[in-house]
Amino acid sequence: MMNRYIVLLSLFLALSLNAQITKEGLDKLKVDALLVKDLTSDAMIYSKEALKEVKPASLTKIMTAMLAIEQGYLYRPVVITSEMIRVEPTKAGYREGEIVILEDLIKAAMIKSDNDAAMAVAVAVGGSVEKFVGMMNEKAQQLGMSNTLFTNPCGYDIGNHHSTPIDLLRLAEYAIQNPLFNDITRLNQHTYNDILSGRQFVAKTHNHLLKRYEYAVGVKTGYTSKAGPCLIARAKKEGKDCLIIMLNSKENRWALAKQIFEQVFVQEQGKV
Repeated sequence: MMNRYIVLLSLFLALSLNAQITKEGLDKLKVDALLVKDLTSDAMIYSKEALKEVKPASLTKIMTAMLAIEQGYLYRPVVITSEMIRVEPTKAGYREGEIVILEDLIKAAMIKSDNDAAMAVAVAVGGSVEKFVGMMNEKAQQLGMSNTLFTNPCGYDIGNHHSTPIDLLRLAEYAIQNPLFNDITRLNQHTYNDILSGRQFVAKTHNHLLKRYEYAVGVKTGYTSKAGPCLIARAKKEGKDCLIIMLNSKENRWALAKQIFEQVFVQEQGKV
């Protein structure tokens, strides 16, 4: 434990004193994979294990949300079925027969990572979970995510559900071109109702970076026992734009992302 904090402290001091990201410092971090891209210059600043096969956990829900957003009709009501609510662990707690607006389900899936919301989105958009998964994989191929296979809309480690950091970067870069997606990923909280009874639901974000770093603008957190703590984070400051892909981090995701962002924003453009 102490060694981990020493590494983080050393990295922080190196970044603070040199005002640049050092490859040596980032290489020492206990993360399975890490990509840092300056979207302003389209430069990959740092890359570790970009092609490594990883479990994407709830980062999967970026694809789930995008398919729903692009299909449209976001204000249509969705009747909750028993299939949609047979999920664990994170869930909104819908009851069979309740009716929730599709856009609210998308927000619940992205902000709080509710798996019953993601399942409801999948059935509403695809007609069935199986058909929706087919849509996910078709879209992945269109985006050039050649080493990705989705088996479910939630991010469960079911079957050979996997991706790579570079594929997740492609997905994130595609998603952030959509204004509604960006609006959703900025939210700390979303309150909505079952339109029949008025029963209220509150989706609170798991992305602590949104509260701890004023320049953070999204995107998605993820966790399973096999995937470990994962994060796709984006920040914008004074015309500069940066995206981080972090898989199975043994470090503090929020502190590390903030440190990296701050140094990207002050360093000269280019690859280290």
